[in-house]
Amino acid sequence: MEVTGTPTHKAATADETALSALTASVIVQRAPTHPSELLNGLPGIWISRGNGQEHLTAIRSPVLSGAGSCGAFAVLEGDIPVRGTGFCNVNQLSDLPLSQAGSVQVLRGPASVLYGSDAQHGVIRLLSAAPADRGERTLSIEHGANDYRRIFTGFSDTVGRSGIRVGFTGSRDGGYKTDSGYDQQQFSARHDYRGQQWNARTLLNLSNLNQETAGYVSGLDAYKDAGRKRENPNPEAFRDSRSARIQSRLEYTTSGGDHWQITPYARYTDMTFLMHFLPGTPLEENGQRGVGVQTSYDRALNERVSLLSGVDLERTNGWLRQTQAGGFSSFPAGRHYDYDVIAQVFAAFSSLEWQLAERSRFMFGSRWESLRYDYDNHMRAGDTAEDGSLCINGYTGAPGCRYSRPEDRRDRFSNFSFNAGLIHEVDKTLSTSLRLAHGFRAPQAAELYRLQSGQTVADLDAESIDSVELGLVKQSEYSRFSLTGFFMEKSDVIFQSSERLNLSDGNTRHYGVEYELQWALAPQWALTLAGTYARHLYTNNVSEPGSDALIETRGNDIDTAPRNMHGLTLEWHPQEQTRIELQFQSMGRYYTDIENAHRYRGHDLLHLRLRHRATPRIHLGLRVNNLANVDYAERADYSSLAGGDRYFIGDPRSVFGDVHFRF
Repeated sequence: MEVTGTPTHKAATADETALSALTASVIVQRAPTHPSELLNGLPGIWISRGNGQEHLTAIRSPVLSGAGSCGAFAVLEGDIPVRGTGFCNVNQLSDLPLSQAGSVQVLRGPASVLYGSDAQHGVIRLLSAAPADRGERTLSIEHGANDYRRIFTGFSDTVGRSGIRVGFTGSRDGGYKTDSGYDQQQFSARHDYRGQQWNARTLLNLSNLNQETAGYVSGLDAYKDAGRKRENPNPEAFRDSRSARIQSRLEYTTSGGDHWQITPYARYTDMTFLMHFLPGTPLEENGQRGVGVQTSYDRALNERVSLLSGVDLERTNGWLRQTQAGGFSSFPAGRHYDYDVIAQVFAAFSSLEWQLAERSRFMFGSRWESLRYDYDNHMRAGDTAEDGSLCINGYTGAPGCRYSRPEDRRDRFSNFSFNAGLIHEVDKTLSTSLRLAHGFRAPQAAELYRLQSGQTVADLDAESIDSVELGLVKQSEYSRFSLTGFFMEKSDVIFQSSERLNLSDGNTRHYGVEYELQWALAPQWALTLAGTYARHLYTNNVSEPGSDALIETRGNDIDTAPRNMHGLTLEWHPQEQTRIELQFQSMGRYYTDIENAHRYRGHDLLHLRLRHRATPRIHLGLRVNNLANVDYAERADYSSLAGGDRYFIGDPRSVFGDVHFRF
């Protein structure tokens, strides 16, 4: 069986897009407490773990940070993004019930025209587990390091044409650092209906997170100091987040084989968190409510050519408020921002697949997308305090508050994307592919309307990316090997200048090689080898936020962009009831500043996982993270304004055990 990257109901054929998939058995084996535990080790992807459920994402890219950086990646539940276009969140993977997933897919590089904006560097897609064929009840209890506790209970059954699956996960983590624990609850439900011509699949997901947050620990090589590993310089920080999503995918197949798909959906998020990383530690409250519908029509034009077309519509009402209790210098007390933004999306796409010859296929797709923002400011415009008074910078003596608010306005971004691919099957075991793609991401609302340092208008363009990709796949009865080479250039990259202005004239280049090998060594042994060698470079000069001059960055590595990431997983089945997995992960060194003057030397980690079926109804699990007890940093950073070298310190050896009951 082959897995495709298209969200529509199509025959399972090889796809030209670089794609990796994690099956339900892998998800159960790893029992992730954080997205990084599941996704790290796949080629081209790094989920950089912060504290608790916080994280930053890299897919065929550096780890991207900043107000709109998350717009480079599409995070989907089924076919629907978990956040509205223009309102992404860097921690949005925490909204997904990953431990309950049926499978998880990662698409690398500019995605198909079916995805549009927010799929510039790649896609992470959760596919829910299907209902069981007969009644099944499950209960799982887990305990581990730092007083970690998790319970899962679920029910699934199919009667006639209808099936249902319901699951609830509740977890509590005491936190390795001081004052850094969290509580999280996730509920998911799926209902399937299978008719003769109509099929329907409805998904509901509810999530709640209450987290005490630990910040960076500063000081060169602080992660090696045993006395500082539990240090939390921000014990007052917290994050409270709630989300709700519902979607219903309706499918209809005509007697002639044409296929219709309509997916209406609605979503809601609400978040409050203390911005401990900013002077004055302001409080941010944000949320969004949205509805939309995705449609597609798939038709075979003749024996060799098929056409898939569709229209996507979405409307999201997002809001943001930032306040500060005590004021000083250019950081006044009171409200800093208070605004609403209504975002409306209209997109139309079409994708053609043409069987050129018995072993050769050609694909071409295009998409036009329009995003309109209607911004409503609830405060005085400009860079004054809430009451209209001026701020004076205590260091420079210059007038003006740090935070600036534009006048009410409307903005529209219209973008065109395409991809073209050619796949040739050399024989039954070997295929090659060539793929060209042009993608984009529109500016996020926070980049346009959450301004600083006196900027009254952010005149931003959509980021664009051009990509060429060569692929090779070799598979046999006992192995599968894929090799992908890519070259990408981005223009109009949005960044913040030394004057804290949001600008969009950055340029970057990305190229490298990704590989993945899955090999059944023997009846009881299996090996998976995956990794990436890549370069991520500035191709023009930019300035570091808060600095006074343009920095010579052309040709420098982008910060937090390892050139090497590799992983090896060895599986052993000593008996049918037992599965043991040893995973090795190697993170190469990377620069932590844009001048390439400071760097993190990288690390190597070992993880051990065991699962044993004691009886048909009782399964036991054991996991040991960081088996060799290595001193390492989950993420390293350098900031001359925040104490120099600083780290999110990785946890030492941690042991988790669980028991799973099935009735």
